[in-house]
Amino acid sequence: MDSIVSLNNSSIANKDLEVVDVDRHSKSETWIKQRVDELIKEVKVMLHNIAADPLSQLDMIDSLQRLGVAYHFEEEITESLSKLNENTLSDHGDLNATALRFRLLRQHRYYVSCDVFNKFRDEKGSFKSSLQSDVKGLLSLYEAAYLALPGEDLLDEAIIFTTTHLKSLVDRLEKPLAKKVLHALEVPSHRRMKRLEARLYISLYEDDDELRNDVILELAKLDFHLLQSLHREEVKNLSLWYHDLGVKTKLTYARDRMVECYFWVLGVYYEPYYSRARMMMAKFTKLFSLIDDTYDSYGTLEELQPLTDVIQRWDEKAAAGLGECYELLIRVLFGTVKESEKELAPEGNHTA
Repeated sequence: MDSIVSLNNSSIANKDLEVVDVDRHSKSETWIKQRVDELIKEVKVMLHNIAADPLSQLDMIDSLQRLGVAYHFEEEITESLSKLNENTLSDHGDLNATALRFRLLRQHRYYVSCDVFNKFRDEKGSFKSSLQSDVKGLLSLYEAAYLALPGEDLLDEAIIFTTTHLKSLVDRLEKPLAKKVLHALEVPSHRRMKRLEARLYISLYEDDDELRNDVILELAKLDFHLLQSLHREEVKNLSLWYHDLGVKTKLTYARDRMVECYFWVLGVYYEPYYSRARMMMAKFTKLFSLIDDTYDSYGTLEELQPLTDVIQRWDEKAAAGLGECYELLIRVLFGTVKESEKELAPEGNHTA
């Protein structure tokens, strides 16, 4: 694998977005796709082989999710978590195992009571002092606690407890574990954008000699490359679409946010089978941005009222005479809706 390349786009916080790359000069896209298919089959076998070891299952599912490749194993993960939800985990007082099970099940919308952590509290209701040196357990509890429901004070206390002790320990930890702790303290994984988390976690996973599985690591890198190529193609096509609208030269008051709007949508769903929905949503997000700029930065109240009436009545012809900018905005809005309807018409529905 090559190291890292940068995709520089001023629309994304004026900062380089580092992405994983592969040796594109020696490996074709066809080879990479075939290799990914082979690796997926290998990982499915591994998931099946560790079915009798719940903790290994949890660790692997967590890694697959954070590396951004879990979408290849939805059926296997659903089946595994369903069984883990039905059966009590024999964790023998292992905080890491208890917290990891709690987090993964809650992430998949299973209800797990936070009472499972009561056994880690002393008679005064505080977390046991013996946990203060259990870095893996503290880290796992820290991540789990951010899935708290309103009123779960125990998990609020867990955040304070784990944050305090992880910060006090981090400078004394070996580098791989220290990097994981710092990564979590910056932003818990549950709150991160999945694509960026995958990129960052690939490096953390690669450095973790205890957890790393080379088959999964190779899959994560190759799969990231394939999705990266798809996402780049999508954002290129969206930029061309926006350019062809003529908006940039005529609605000069509007912010040029096409790439930014796409990036927002990428945070909602990144999987390849959502490509069409992603493209449509990015276009409409950009239209909402145009409308927002028109109302906030350009139009007067007297001009915007008839524009609002046209949109509410959904009457494109009524836009005649509103003014060049408003007519273009309506034309773009109606045209994009019609384009989407036409694309969906063969399927007999109006959803992407």
